[in-house]
Amino acid sequence: MPAVCFTQTATVEQMEACGAFWPAANERPELIAKLAEAGHTVVGYEAVRVPFDITAEAEFFGCKIKDGTREQQPSVVGHVAATPEDVEKLKNFAFGGTARVDRIIESIRILKAKYGDEIPIIGSMIGPFSLAQHLNGDNWFMGLMTDDPVVQPLIDMTTDFCIRYAQEMVKAGASCMVIIDPTASYELLGDEFYTKFAIPYHQKIAEVMKAMDIPTVLHICGDTTKGIHLMDQAGVDAISVDQKVDVQKATEMSKTAVIVGNLDPVQLMWKSTPDAIKDECAKVFERGARIVTIGCGTVSSTPTENLKALAEYAKEAEY
Repeated sequence: MPAVCFTQTATVEQMEACGAFWPAANERPELIAKLAEAGHTVVGYEAVRVPFDITAEAEFFGCKIKDGTREQQPSVVGHVAATPEDVEKLKNFAFGGTARVDRIIESIRILKAKYGDEIPIIGSMIGPFSLAQHLNGDNWFMGLMTDDPVVQPLIDMTTDFCIRYAQEMVKAGASCMVIIDPTASYELLGDEFYTKFAIPYHQKIAEVMKAMDIPTVLHICGDTTKGIHLMDQAGVDAISVDQKVDVQKATEMSKTAVIVGNLDPVQLMWKSTPDAIKDECAKVFERGARIVTIGCGTVSSTPTENLKALAEYAKEAEY
């Protein structure tokens, strides 16, 4: 089993070990790469992953961002797309500038130059549904139910952005793509809205990545157990599930995508012990997860020894 983490990997202990600290390590390409590398050199993961938060995409379009700290990630606090006219103004975007998304792409180039094909480089981005919510704000869910005219052009635009951003990361050296779409949760949307506003847009990204021979992983937060059969229709290679999901049921419901996850990032990975972690890894593997890993973003206070326990288990596990 590969020892990997498809969600946020950085911790304060890794920062101290490699000398690259948030918030600078969310901003500067060389520090992003250095902290991502710590997942491999310090923890023992057999891949590196960038970035560490899901705000760079909204920042690219002009949303106001609350700065993060050494322990905490940045967050979106201002929005820019209330009307179709607002969306129209955002459509003519381009990569290759000095925005943070461009610096994340550059961090992948740095890692690729150093490691070549030695280890996989995992690129990650917020999904189109959650990005649309970041751009639109608190009215987004109400807009879905009331057919707000901003909804369709906005999610079309964010999907186009996600596809092009993923392509740029792959060109820079990414060999796997993770779509993090936390608010596109079946737990929040139910069948009708998930089918209408999530599946078609995840499919578009997966199709483009498949054409580039890049495997994709879809991570959505919450108890998505009842919606796994719908997530499986997206055409991704793996579905990352969080700690609320019944892994055995998810495995039974997914006919094409493998299930990865779903270790509790708080009560287990942060607050428990290496022995307890290895015991839970074995249980999750027995329930059907093909890659046992963390079920959501790594808490920045997680001890390195706990992460090493996960990596050690994976390297020892046999299918």
